[in-house]
Amino acid sequence: MISVLKRQLRSQGVTYKDVAGAIGLSEASVKRLFAEHTFSLERFEQVCGVLDLEIADLLAIMEKDSANVEQLSTQQETEIAADIKLLLVANSLLNHWQFGEITQTYKISEHEGIQLMAKLDRMGLIQLLPGNRVKLMVARTFSWIPHGPIQRFFEKSVQAEFLQASFTGPGETRIFINGMLSRRANKDITNKMNRLLQDFDQHHKDDESLPLDERYGTSMLMAVRPWELKLFDSLRRVKNKKPF
Repeated sequence: MISVLKRQLRSQGVTYKDVAGAIGLSEASVKRLFAEHTFSLERFEQVCGVLDLEIADLLAIMEKDSANVEQLSTQQETEIAADIKLLLVANSLLNHWQFGEITQTYKISEHEGIQLMAKLDRMGLIQLLPGNRVKLMVARTFSWIPHGPIQRFFEKSVQAEFLQASFTGPGETRIFINGMLSRRANKDITNKMNRLLQDFDQHHKDDESLPLDERYGTSMLMAVRPWELKLFDSLRRVKNKKPF
């Protein structure tokens, strides 16, 4: 509900400073409420009041959001993966680019861009609005099909390119560690990775309202699995058949 409330603040152009002045807190205190999710019911209702909303209104918005697209069909993903410009526009819109920012940044004409957005509209990924504005029609739980066309495109064309770097430049980090873990430890690490994924997603949503020149396309790859280098495995006297 706090995430829905933040989106409503952005959509109405209300800043944390505006909220602070309306409910008698400092801007820093309001930021802390949203960052740490430490609202009392009274404070939450006060912020809703600034937007002329009630908690019931937020629940209705959440219910409406849940009716949005959670996953495309295999045919739709295949169509997107086969057209690099369609994939580019879809990815840009999912990252909250404006139409003008896409056509100014990439070699896509206004006419071509509108046609591409119309395809995404027919797929239900977006709703094309007057003035080339877009409303995303994806649920907060939206994901590409596991092992589907988009993920296969990633594995074939993106993953290798992503890893072909020294990871020593500004904002770059690569971590690789090897060890012997129990099932319990493996599960603990996996849970922490999932929490990190949630943090990444929350930062992505928090930064939606920033100008494009203050946001950077950022990718994060995490992986963990019981595994042995093929070179090492080939040197085993007896093939390792230990089940995980």
